[in-house]
Amino acid sequence: MVNPPTDDARPRSFPMPRSCPMRPPDQYAELRAGAPLAKITLPSGRTAWLITRYEHVRRFLANGNVTTNRLHPNFPFFLPLSRKLREDVNASLMSLDPPEHTALSRMVIPEFTHKRTQELRPRVQKIVDDHITVMLDGDRPADLVEALCRPVASQVICELIGVPYDDRELFQSASKVMASRNSSWDERWESGAKLRGYLSDFVATKAKEAEESGAAPGDHLIGRVIAKNQEKRVLQEEDIAALCLSLLSAGHETTANVISLGTVLLLENPEQLATIRADPGRTPGAVEEILRHTSITDPSGLRVAQADIEVGDMVVKKGDAVVVSTAAANWDDSVFAQPEKLDFDRDARHQLAFGHGIHRCVAQNLARVELEIVFNTLFARIPGLRLAAPVEELSFKDGALLYGIHTLPVTW
Repeated sequence: MVNPPTDDARPRSFPMPRSCPMRPPDQYAELRAGAPLAKITLPSGRTAWLITRYEHVRRFLANGNVTTNRLHPNFPFFLPLSRKLREDVNASLMSLDPPEHTALSRMVIPEFTHKRTQELRPRVQKIVDDHITVMLDGDRPADLVEALCRPVASQVICELIGVPYDDRELFQSASKVMASRNSSWDERWESGAKLRGYLSDFVATKAKEAEESGAAPGDHLIGRVIAKNQEKRVLQEEDIAALCLSLLSAGHETTANVISLGTVLLLENPEQLATIRADPGRTPGAVEEILRHTSITDPSGLRVAQADIEVGDMVVKKGDAVVVSTAAANWDDSVFAQPEKLDFDRDARHQLAFGHGIHRCVAQNLARVELEIVFNTLFARIPGLRLAAPVEELSFKDGALLYGIHTLPVTW
């Protein structure tokens, strides 16, 4: 067992540029073939260790001797953040360690079980159909992001959580600023503060109404979490608001981006698209492959080691910052042969697009349902769908923490 490279080793700048917009950075393949750990420098000036191999990524994310606490002095922030902003972002589910994470996740996991999300299928199908109908009645070319990807993802998560879809402009604009690597810390703080204030007021109002009326707060996630908490009193109202912030800001942006990128992949790989058109029962497997191929959350794991941790034949020392790339892991050719190939015959169920370990995306089952319904419905109702611009001319989100496409012109 050896230590990571010495401090005089030249770190690589991170994030790394993509040579092709539909593939992770080429440097990931080089790094996977080299040492298990690579030193990187973040835009904040902080240094960290980067993990890129599938086996090591999976093991590290499942390791209990790491923390996601944003208040840790060595946390690998991408931007220099004030203490106030650190405290604000540390209130989310993804920033908590056990036992706080355990208590909060138990409140919300029942909302996203396989059974629960399957029950939502008819409503998701109606939302998708309605937006496709509006798009078909509109002008051509259409921007698929604005016509379908973003509104479907937003409406589904809004209805599940219980916030009014009419207020979507507030959280969509706030989430866009918070997800951009180009936003300054004060811009992120301002956008986050607006969204936190909105959700705090909303949760407080629902809780007060429930206490005064003695009735259930509503048939939605916020209502059920409030009801559970009134029985057990394990959370403060600000904890519930922070939970909703995590789900709302991530829930619509992530799914919307996979829909847009997945649509491009399908249109650029007509032989694969033909397989799910001929047999929609194969779409769940196709969704796993699309999730693997797109891997929009990169990096998906920012951690600090709380003990010495073995990574291959090296050791991350206690207190070291670590960046984990699930995008690099999902393109590890020792696990996924010819990773650049979109292959619906591949068993991609063990892909890491949703992360791994206790911080694995809690809404993964809902995302799968949405993606399956969107891809089946979109190409069934618009069989002649095609891109209205070459892929190389599309506007990709190179400066965002969640990769995707800003606009996607399509016609039929």
